[in-house]
Amino acid sequence: MPSVFAHGQLRLYLLALLEAGPRHGYELITALSDRFGGTYRPSAGTVYPRLARLEEEGLVVSADSEDGRKTTYRLTEAGRRELDSRRADLAAVEADIAATVRERAGAVRDDVREAMSRLRDELAGAAERARASATHVEAAPHRDARAASHTRRMDADAAVRRFSDELRADLRRADAVGEVTELTVTTVRTVLASALAAVRGTLRA
Repeated sequence: MPSVFAHGQLRLYLLALLEAGPRHGYELITALSDRFGGTYRPSAGTVYPRLARLEEEGLVVSADSEDGRKTTYRLTEAGRRELDSRRADLAAVEADIAATVRERAGAVRDDVREAMSRLRDELAGAAERARASATHVEAAPHRDARAASHTRRMDADAAVRRFSDELRADLRRADAVGEVTELTVTTVRTVLASALAAVRGTLRA
């Protein structure tokens, strides 16, 4: 995935994120991800070298936590002057970010709609095939038809449970590191609503 920041923009935006107060590297990465609505998350290999360069330039200063596991960064006075002198550039970066978020969110929505359209087509095809092969089942005793229906319903229940368990596990893992975004919630709602409508379309009243 190409970088969403032009040359020098991430450097400036890191200074802007530190203006509100000291943060450690992971907090900065998470703040960037949140600003992009979860559509972009910079790697540690992208953020930490820039923080090190900012420190070399005297624009930020770092301090290790007592246990040595986290390094917190804060703006120096030189960093604040740099930020104040580039407010117009920062406004341009914010505008670029907003445009990128709209573009990426739109692409995700398009992908979801396309996937759900394919799913509806596949379910409609499966339903048609099932109806075409149902003649011999309908000719069989009613008890056998009910038994076959029950077996298929149990298979469907198991598939729903597997889907639910896997999705809940993924959401719990993402929530543990603060990565459940509004885009994630919107995607889940859209997919589930479309899936429910598609499955209902295969059921006979």
